[in-house]
Amino acid sequence: MKIQLSEHFTYQKLLRFVIPSIIMMIFTSIYGVVDGIFVSNYVGSTSFAAVNFIMPFIMAMGAIGFMLGTGGSAIVAKTMGEGKAKKANEYFSMLIYVNLVVGIVLSLIGFLMIRSIAKLLGASDALLEDAVLYGKILLFGNAAFMLQNSFQTFFAVAEKPQTGLIITIAAGVTNMVMDYLLIVVFPFGIIGAASATVLSCFVGGIIPIFYFARKNSSRLQLIKTRFYGRELLKSCANGSSEMMSNLSMSLVNMLYNLQLMKIAGENGVAAYGVIMYVNFIFIAVFLG
Repeated sequence: MKIQLSEHFTYQKLLRFVIPSIIMMIFTSIYGVVDGIFVSNYVGSTSFAAVNFIMPFIMAMGAIGFMLGTGGSAIVAKTMGEGKAKKANEYFSMLIYVNLVVGIVLSLIGFLMIRSIAKLLGASDALLEDAVLYGKILLFGNAAFMLQNSFQTFFAVAEKPQTGLIITIAAGVTNMVMDYLLIVVFPFGIIGAASATVLSCFVGGIIPIFYFARKNSSRLQLIKTRFYGRELLKSCANGSSEMMSNLSMSLVNMLYNLQLMKIAGENGVAAYGVIMYVNFIFIAVFLG
């Protein structure tokens, strides 16, 4: 049964409404987990440590997508509630376009700085090249990853959380299948793991653009718009808590990795990565 935002929400109805978002967040959080499982079993412990070493930096790069999605969705939903459907779609479109541009710019900056960042975070010679290579490939999909983070919330505002769930599951399955093909069947190693994740990000971030760009049965559509500075600032301020939550988790992980490299080397980073995989799943439920 479809639930509309204008309805009165009981606890039971709220839980039914957010379950698709919770599952979406879980599937998004397992990208690194799936890569780690295949890399650890078929490539080696050093490459596995490299994946876990650089992943917090990549996740931090995508945190703006959470900010624009969660903060912007509140602005868009409020405007929809005021009966200004066209204006809501203009705000929605502007936020998506800004997200795309910022994602591309951040990817370029990250691509240029990732080696220096890895060295600053204490990467050893043994894992430096793998960490840099894995990170550079993932940055090709950073803009799509940011869009996916934003669309997860906007699908709820569009009253189509089930559609968002289907797309996110498709992205997760793409990651799993491509990891198997590019690591097990075709031994591309860490390049295959990163490529599989990028492909899944494109599924989760680009397909929604095609969905919202055409006429659809949801309450949102990508249309011609202009720059709304005030609404963008409000969205950033409103979503800053979500961005800081993701940034803080990434920062803590980077600091742990820095200390573990000094104390236990690559094995310490790998062990901590296993623990964080379990943590990601539980955090995803609350974020959803």
